[in-house]
Amino acid sequence: MAVLVFFLAHWFLSLFCQTFFLHRYASHKMFSMNRFWERFFYAFTVLVQGSSFLNPRAYAIMHRMHHAYSDTEKDPHSPHFFKDVWQMTMQTKEIYVNYVNNKVEPEKAFRGNYPEWKWLDKLSNYWSVRIGFGVLYFLFYLQFATSWWMFLLLPIHFFMGPIHGAIVNWCGHKYGYSNYDNNDHSKNSLPLDFLLMGELFQNNHHKSPNSINFAKKWFEFDPTYPVILLLNKLHIIKLKRH
Repeated sequence: MAVLVFFLAHWFLSLFCQTFFLHRYASHKMFSMNRFWERFFYAFTVLVQGSSFLNPRAYAIMHRMHHAYSDTEKDPHSPHFFKDVWQMTMQTKEIYVNYVNNKVEPEKAFRGNYPEWKWLDKLSNYWSVRIGFGVLYFLFYLQFATSWWMFLLLPIHFFMGPIHGAIVNWCGHKYGYSNYDNNDHSKNSLPLDFLLMGELFQNNHHKSPNSINFAKKWFEFDPTYPVILLLNKLHIIKLKRH
């Protein structure tokens, strides 16, 4: 039971940080927050993503590229130019690493207006730190796993962030239904996106990139949306008026 709780907590907390902080805040600035809360969620993202922490600057640049060049050859992770999800993920990783290490200068349109915390980015990107998180995951399983097959879940913990991204980028542009013609292959993979907390409403999101609620039809539900409304009500964030 402890392993299952730990796995689900890691899955959904990591996913929440990706959709709330990296996607809706860092990439789109759908809402604002003061410096304290920005640093809080920045550090929280490092903590819960752990070994697979995704740099907010690099994430934002690539996501903005994805919107600008959706499902074209300049899209950093369109599934329609790769034979399988592994090949797409490796290409995405190469582009991501170049931005993290400042080896490539992004186009002007994709720069700026994203959170940066240079010393924490540097610290979290050390292999020793990433491996350290992995060791902690292993030790937890060593203590609480009740069967050998549970250890097969460990690789998911190690690569949680990229796994979430791969599912969204592959499934969200190949499988599902479309509410809108966006001149790309974006799909809504699940009408009730309990699996990825709204990230699989890719067709809706590409239609309205700055809409805080990824669900658009009466039968759709974006689990992150009510959480954002609560954070706004608590004055932790401030929603923008459109």
